[in-house]
Amino acid sequence: MPHISHWELSNWNACPFKHKLTHIDKVGNFKSNEYLAFGLAMHDTCEKLFSHRGQMQKNPGKGVGWVTPATAGAFFADEFKTRINKIILSNQIEINKELVVNMFAEGKKIAPLILDATVAEFGDFKFASPEEKFIESIDDNVYNYDFKGKMDLIIKTDKDAKYHIIDWKTTSWGWGARKKTDKMTTYQLTYYKHFFAKKHGIDPEKIETYFALLKRTAKKDNIEFVHVANGERKTQNALDFVNNAITNIKSNVFVKNRLSCGRCEFNRTKFCP
Repeated sequence: MPHISHWELSNWNACPFKHKLTHIDKVGNFKSNEYLAFGLAMHDTCEKLFSHRGQMQKNPGKGVGWVTPATAGAFFADEFKTRINKIILSNQIEINKELVVNMFAEGKKIAPLILDATVAEFGDFKFASPEEKFIESIDDNVYNYDFKGKMDLIIKTDKDAKYHIIDWKTTSWGWGARKKTDKMTTYQLTYYKHFFAKKHGIDPEKIETYFALLKRTAKKDNIEFVHVANGERKTQNALDFVNNAITNIKSNVFVKNRLSCGRCEFNRTKFCP
């Protein structure tokens, strides 16, 4: 079945013509960089931490080789080094060595704090699922599109039997108020909540959503949980938005948004002169 993801939808929202180049024409000028390598290495670390915590809950005392807060820094360093070496070998960009050295230190500092920070935020919780993928049909979509996504972490708290969907975001110092409330940014969690509830038959009232900011350069509070509210009206607005986008895509409506040109990798290239 045809499908769309939040990343694809964000590209369409930024510029429908960029969406056409990226997702229909399949051309691209994207190059990996130090920031992406850091983010992916940190996501890998989080996934291993919580996956192994879940295994320890099932099999106490059998955790040899598992990633724990004590070993998370070293695990991150190995993952980050591997990804940086791939960039160097590919000759995609010239690596900023000072930035990479700082990132090694920052990641090794943050990684051991992640699990304890989550416990401090939510209290006792049962492990539910790390890295859960889903493909679910979009409500009222005349083109029979599915929505495709991957949730970083789902936990269930003991005190209220609620599910908490958490999406890890690596940042420098953090997010301002505008970023925390940006419609397109928060719609990611709106879709995740809606389709998680649909997939598992869970009452949406029993699901909460959060961005977990992993802040590299913050002097304190390197991990911040940002709660995102997703009521019925916002959910319906988000579904209307994705259905409108798909209608325009299927109608071959790809208007350029020239306000986005300055940040676009296709700007002044042969693909978008």
